[in-house]
Amino acid sequence: MQKITSVAKKFKIIPDDLFLYGDYIAKINPIVKKPANDKKLILVTATSPTPAGEGKTTTSIGLCDALNKIKVKTIVALREPSMGPVFGVKGGANGGGMAQIVPKDEINFHFTGDIHAITSANNLISACIDNNIYWGNSLKIDPNKIVWKRVLDVNDRSLRKVEITINDKTGIKYKSGFDITVASELMAVFCLAINETDLKQRIEKMIIAYTSDDTPIYVKDLNIVNALLKILKDAIKPNIVQTLEGNLAIVHGGPFANIAHGCNSLLATRTALNLADCVVTEAGFASDLGAEKFFDIVCSVGQLKPDCAVIVTSTRSLKMHGGVLKDNLKEQNLDALKVGMTNLQQHIKNISAFEIPFIVSLTQLDISLPEEIEYVVSYLKKNKINYALNSSFEEGSKGAVDLARKVMKISAKKSSLLPVYSKNESLDKKIESICQRCYGASGVVYSDEAKAKLAKYKNTKMYVCMAKTPISLTDDEKVLTINKPFKIHVKDLLVSNGADFIVVITGNIFRMPGLPKIPEASKM
Repeated sequence: MQKITSVAKKFKIIPDDLFLYGDYIAKINPIVKKPANDKKLILVTATSPTPAGEGKTTTSIGLCDALNKIKVKTIVALREPSMGPVFGVKGGANGGGMAQIVPKDEINFHFTGDIHAITSANNLISACIDNNIYWGNSLKIDPNKIVWKRVLDVNDRSLRKVEITINDKTGIKYKSGFDITVASELMAVFCLAINETDLKQRIEKMIIAYTSDDTPIYVKDLNIVNALLKILKDAIKPNIVQTLEGNLAIVHGGPFANIAHGCNSLLATRTALNLADCVVTEAGFASDLGAEKFFDIVCSVGQLKPDCAVIVTSTRSLKMHGGVLKDNLKEQNLDALKVGMTNLQQHIKNISAFEIPFIVSLTQLDISLPEEIEYVVSYLKKNKINYALNSSFEEGSKGAVDLARKVMKISAKKSSLLPVYSKNESLDKKIESICQRCYGASGVVYSDEAKAKLAKYKNTKMYVCMAKTPISLTDDEKVLTINKPFKIHVKDLLVSNGADFIVVITGNIFRMPGLPKIPEASKM
C-alpha cells in the first residue's frame, strides 16, 4: 500500500484538507459545490443477488483501476460496510481478488467510526424522548405513538421487539424495538444531505412521535440538534482509502438498499466528481432496488445525471435463478441458465426504461464454464446489447480494460434519466409504478394497516423507498425463478420526514436482520 497522503496528492488534495487515521486512511473536507457538467458518473448495478456472487463491488473497483490504466482520472465511491452483514453473511465489503480496497480489516471493522457516531446520535434521540416523558412529558408524547427506534450495527433478531420501561414507579412502558443502524432514517438523512446546513434541517424535521391527537413531534422539539451535530461533526467528512493498484476510493455512508436507499453519501459522490474526471459508484443489490432508488431519489436530490450504467452478472448467479442449487453450480447446465436469463432480461429492461446508456458486465472466473459464457454472450449479441467480459477478480485492471473502454464510449452518448414516478403523483400510483416497471409485478396488495396509512398519506409529495427482499424480484425470497404473474404485498408504510421519503414495507422484510445458522463471525 502507498501512504494515503501520496494517493491524495494525485488528486490535488492538499494536506490541510486531510485528517489522517494512521498511514493508510484519512478523512477529507467535503466539496459541496455542484460538479461541472463534463464529469462522467458511472453507476454499477447488478442482477438479483445470489450466494453464487455476481461481483458488483469487485467490478466497481476493477473498473476504476482500469479507467485509470487507460488514463481516465477516476475515483470509485462506495458505501461503508455495516458490521451486521460483515459478521453475518458477507464477511466483508471490499471487493475481491485483485480488485479490492484496502486496508481491508480496518474498513470492514469500525473504520473511522462513522456508523458508531450515527448509532450514538440515533440513540441519544431515543434517550431524550424517554427522558422527556420521565420528567413530566412537556411535549405531551403518547408513549404508544413513539415511532423512533433505537439502533445497533449488528444483526440481532432478538432485539426486533422490546419493551421499554421509562419509570418503574409509575409503570410507564411502551413497546418498541431496534433497527440496524444502516436501515435508520438518520443514516438516510446523513447520506442525502448536500451540506451541513441541509443535514441540520433534515435532522430537525425527523418525526419521533405523536401526541394523543396525532400531532407530530419532531427532533427539533427535543432541543438537542446541536448536540447531534457535534456527534456527527467528524463523520460528515468523507473517508478516503485506496485500491490495490493505488487509486483513490471514497468510502462514506452505508444505507442498506433492501430497506433504505442503498447508496454512498451525496457528499462523497459530489466530492469525487469535483476531484476526478470520472466517478464510478454503485447502488446496493440489483436494479430493482438500489439503482431505482439511486435514479429516483439520489439523483433528484443531488442534481446528478449518470452517463452510463453497468449491469453486473455471472453465469453462476443466473443458473441459481434458473433453479440450480449452490452445491451444483460447478456442473454445466444450459437449460437452467436459459431460465435464469429472465432475471437478466428484467434488469436490462429496468435500466433501459430509465433511458440511461448501459453495458452488461459478465464476470469471468477460472471456474466459469466456457459454453455457459458463450450462451450469455450469444444472447447479448443477438439482441444488440453492449457487453464486456470482466476478469478483474483474477487480473485486476487488466481484466477490466475492455469494459473501461466500452464504458467511456457509451458514456459519450446522450443520457436522459427518465424517473419511474413524479413526486406529485399519488402515493399508490408511485408504488404501483415501481412494482410494475422495476419488478415486473402485475399489481399491489395492501394489508389493512397499510390501506389505512395509504389513505392518510395518499397525496404526500414525498419520494418512495421500497423495503423488499433483494433476492427475488417478488417480495418472497424463496421465489428465484419467476414463471407466473405475481403481486407485491405491502404490509406497512413508514414516514421518514427528514429523508423526504415514505418507506414501503413489503413481504417479510425486517429492519433488523438476523444471523444465519453459521455466521461469518464464526469463520474469522
